[in-house]
Amino acid sequence: MQIRSESDKAGFRNVWVVAEVLSGKVQPVTHELLGAARPLADARGSEVWAVVLGSGVADGAPALAAYGADAVVVVDDARLAGFTDEVEARVLCRLIDEHRPEIVLCGATTRGRALIPRVAVMARAGLTADCTELGIDPENGDLLQTRPAFGGNILATIRCSSHRPQMSTVRPRVMKAPAPDPSRRARILRADVTPSDASLLKRVVEVFHDANAAFNLADAPIIVSGGRGMKGPDGFELLKRLAARVGGAVGASRAAVDAGWIPYTHQVGQTGQTVQTQVYVACAISGQIQHLVGMQSSDLIVAIDKNPDTPMMKMADIAVVGDVFEVVPALIDEIPKL
Repeated sequence: MQIRSESDKAGFRNVWVVAEVLSGKVQPVTHELLGAARPLADARGSEVWAVVLGSGVADGAPALAAYGADAVVVVDDARLAGFTDEVEARVLCRLIDEHRPEIVLCGATTRGRALIPRVAVMARAGLTADCTELGIDPENGDLLQTRPAFGGNILATIRCSSHRPQMSTVRPRVMKAPAPDPSRRARILRADVTPSDASLLKRVVEVFHDANAAFNLADAPIIVSGGRGMKGPDGFELLKRLAARVGGAVGASRAAVDAGWIPYTHQVGQTGQTVQTQVYVACAISGQIQHLVGMQSSDLIVAIDKNPDTPMMKMADIAVVGDVFEVVPALIDEIPKL
């Protein structure tokens, strides 16, 4: 709704995380968002609530307390099996009207990108998509939502001062999931699907998953990525040798993919996959914002480049100044075969 006074703002409270549910199971991005929600709620002196919509989800809901949820709203109904954005949007909008959260977060997944814009329109709320950083303005309590803009050439911080709730989607593996605390407990609130919620203009006939549709870089503990400086497909064959030696996978920048040197399924960045791997080795990647937002949360970043002044070299935990075509073969020779 539109906010016309400070007293209107005072009527909204708490930070909500809409859980990502797949086949009845809460997905890891939910834990990441709960970790991101905790400092926001603490800054506002409020609570973190998780909202779990699905079929057969009630038993797993209390476990969200371990990741920071103070309360969990559970809507467990057979009509929520699979994913029907029409029904979930009506349920979520009704819950927002009833409980009036100040902030609503959701994963920028296929599901989240279909659901949350619909909810934002229905709730007359502001929405910022694909955020990479969240914060609170200490002066007025507004949510500060940072995301790449203008094709990824800048980072823009957006606020929705005149509307509540403030809604954001966040890409998976951008935020760090907190270590679970099994001693935490959360209040469990039950809600139902009403007949008006369940009216449909469409129905799901069949759900299927193509195992070959995409190569999931996120499962690799080590990623060796190459950029424009790899000079062609032969350069990526060199990176494949290094990745095989360390038990990792090969990634790429958009420039390398656009040049046709490696398939799109290997692309890391704003328009590719977001990864949060243990070790990320960036070979001849300058480090434009579009790429950095896709890998900046990796535990250890190693960069190899002739130019020590690139954004990637400055971000790296270990920066190796040198010719990638000399450094990588030397690494392959030095690392024992697995």
